[in-house]
Amino acid sequence: MTHYTYKPQGVCSRQIDYDLDEEGRIHGLAFIGGCNGNLKAIGRLLEGEDARKAADILRGNLCGGRGTSCADQLSKALDEALA
Repeated sequence: MTHYTYKPQGVCSRQIDYDLDEEGRIHGLAFIGGCNGNLKAIGRLLEGEDARKAADILRGNLCGGRGTSCADQLSKALDEALA
């Protein structure tokens, strides 16, 4: 299991923490800051899910005219980790 920390840009959350196991599955996803309930729900929904599939689903999700969202930033974090 490898731990990752990502600093999102242009959103309310300040940090994204998660682990990827040897099979590329997400564990322990947590956002610091942002919309607490919604971001906890994303963490629960993605627990044990394939990181590439999750990134593909979340990529391009926008929030309030920012040109990104916490979910979109998570896709960038996952893409970076999987590169």
